[in-house]
Amino acid sequence: MPKRAADGTGDARKRATVKEVAARAGVSTATVSRVLGGTYPVAAGTRIRVQRALQELDYVMNASARALGNTTSNTVAFVVADVTGPFFAHIARGVEQQATAEGRLCLVCTTHSDPDRELAVINLMREQRAEAVILVGGAVLTPEYTERMVKLAHALDSDGSRLVLCGRPSLGPDIPETVVEYDNEGGAFAMTNYLLSQGHTRIVLLGVEGHTTAAERVAGYRRALESRGVPFDPELVVPGVHTRASGHAATLELLSRGTEFTAVFAVTDMIAAGVLKALRQAGVRVPEDVSVVGYDDIPLAMDLDPELTTVHVPHEELGRTAVRLALHRANHPVQHIKMATHVLVRESSGPVSAWSTS
Repeated sequence: MPKRAADGTGDARKRATVKEVAARAGVSTATVSRVLGGTYPVAAGTRIRVQRALQELDYVMNASARALGNTTSNTVAFVVADVTGPFFAHIARGVEQQATAEGRLCLVCTTHSDPDRELAVINLMREQRAEAVILVGGAVLTPEYTERMVKLAHALDSDGSRLVLCGRPSLGPDIPETVVEYDNEGGAFAMTNYLLSQGHTRIVLLGVEGHTTAAERVAGYRRALESRGVPFDPELVVPGVHTRASGHAATLELLSRGTEFTAVFAVTDMIAAGVLKALRQAGVRVPEDVSVVGYDDIPLAMDLDPELTTVHVPHEELGRTAVRLALHRANHPVQHIKMATHVLVRESSGPVSAWSTS
């Protein structure tokens, strides 16, 4: 009578060995071990061959050997406030693409902008031995929050994992972190400078929140005004959340109270969509009467009427680079990269008109 296998099936098949997997894939046993461990870089084509051989031979890693090796779980965690936002979604796409190319599983976790939930998610991913924990988007950098993140960065590092900050600044010097950000302040400076070059001096900066992303955009806005000798007017810096509804409501409020402005610089494209709707409802022409610009260059920007002038952010490349640097730290000693942004001029902006200055 045949013996039953450990999984309860009728066939007692011998478990495949690393040597057999290597022979099937046409590689060395060391290469198979590298793919299994995930701690050394392996060419994408080679990794795919090994993974195919592992699947065909139904290879199962010895659990105790894995534990002794102190390896990670070949998982990349993507931690974001709200996955439905287009800005976050396109970075997530880059993370997922690169994680897949590296033979890793990508997990998406949401925090709903709750610092305590963010802490819980990071600790859970640490327990799951995620190879990298990628935090995306701005944060409110209080001393308490920063101290907590620094401790988590060291804890992840001691476990062989990595804290990755994507689209937010570094926690400080000598922190075991990977930072992939974009020139946030520079983009705001360039956009404000463009509007100033078109004759606009009453420029509303709309949608400012109290986190790092907004703070850097305000800094770029103010720096551009100062470079042109234009006084900063705090009345023109308008708070709001990053939604279409917020942009719509804030614009109607500006119009109702008679605030003088010739241009609106929305801090996200989603806010700009709401601004355009409010101006259209009020009978204000864009760009003939008021110029409207945004930030992010999400696909929606091209679908708006008129097409939106905005600051381009390399979303997917941010995500891909974050994964690549974190997984191959030995090959990338520089673990802090700032990517360029640039202004894309489309139909929603133009020179100051006689109407808008009257």
